[in-house]
Amino acid sequence: MIDMNRRSVVLAAGSAITASAVGLPAMAAAAGRKLGYAVVGLGGYGLGIIIPQFKNCEHSKLVALVSGDPAKAKRVAAEYGVPESGIYDYQNFDSIKENPEIDIVYVCLPVSMHAEYTIRAAQAGKHVMCEKPMAVSSKECEAMIAACKKAGKKLMIGYRCHFEPHNLEAIRLARSGAIGKLRYFRSEHGFTAGNPNAWRLKKAMSGGGSLMDIGIYALNAARYMTGEEPIAVYAKETTDRNDPRFKEVEDMIEFQLEFPSGVIGSCMSMYSANQNHILLMGDKGRIDLEPGTRYDGNKLWVGQDRGKQVEPPPGPGKTQWAGQLDHLSQCILNNKEPIVGGEEGLRDLRIVEAIYRSAREQKRIALT
Repeated sequence: MIDMNRRSVVLAAGSAITASAVGLPAMAAAAGRKLGYAVVGLGGYGLGIIIPQFKNCEHSKLVALVSGDPAKAKRVAAEYGVPESGIYDYQNFDSIKENPEIDIVYVCLPVSMHAEYTIRAAQAGKHVMCEKPMAVSSKECEAMIAACKKAGKKLMIGYRCHFEPHNLEAIRLARSGAIGKLRYFRSEHGFTAGNPNAWRLKKAMSGGGSLMDIGIYALNAARYMTGEEPIAVYAKETTDRNDPRFKEVEDMIEFQLEFPSGVIGSCMSMYSANQNHILLMGDKGRIDLEPGTRYDGNKLWVGQDRGKQVEPPPGPGKTQWAGQLDHLSQCILNNKEPIVGGEEGLRDLRIVEAIYRSAREQKRIALT
């Protein structure tokens, strides 16, 4: 079962309540110390999404960049006030250990590089935020967890939806009995993949196709919405191998999750259609999010149908990313464990591996 005491931290509305929930001492809060992040990878997510969010943070700041493109790194550093001494490339990455301004390394790289840079960051004496999916295999996840434990550093996975207001309110409503006894969970996540040469469509770099990329949202949501861990999976893959996009990775995977309480989860990931939906059905009503996990524009309904739309209270940060970034900083300042630590990423990867095995062998796979 999921540790609901830890997970309840993000159910608190507002940063002041969240600070209290994670045990932030008044003295530390008053000091206003911001921990320094080094962002590794200046691609679409690292540069386009994460870096602009530091202006919304209360306990975190951008102090360093790691990029293979010197000109780009200098341009970004100048724009965001990062000193030239805070610019690194992949060859001199390990020298971050000499920079006391860097407290945390945020790994925003292709999945195949997550393990290497998480382990190297820990060995350099830095805490780590790693994007999801955590790695290409559960074995790599275990190595990442072990490296951070050995170094005495925190490891958190970038599950931003655990800090997103609509998702937090949906969890609260489900726990409060607003729809009665939960019986069924459904989620479809997908988008139309484009360039066949994109790293996401190369198995060696991504570890898999739509399941690893966008399906991780449906899988993780099934776990945090139900508050349970699945005990078995059954999956089926549908991929047109004549499509140049899918020479190496899958397009569609539908998978069913069985939970100890009897709840059934039905999920779909896809690279050939756009969808973003989460549905919880109880014996007295339903909770409906569509879209449910986008960067903005998420919507939430509760009741027998979509007659009652709910506007959630604010999340634990100005944005879901600020809440995420600050959560790790607060955990470090107060020696708390992140609500989405390395074990969370490992659980998802073990289930992902079982889903792939089920699709491959066309049979139900029990989870241990």
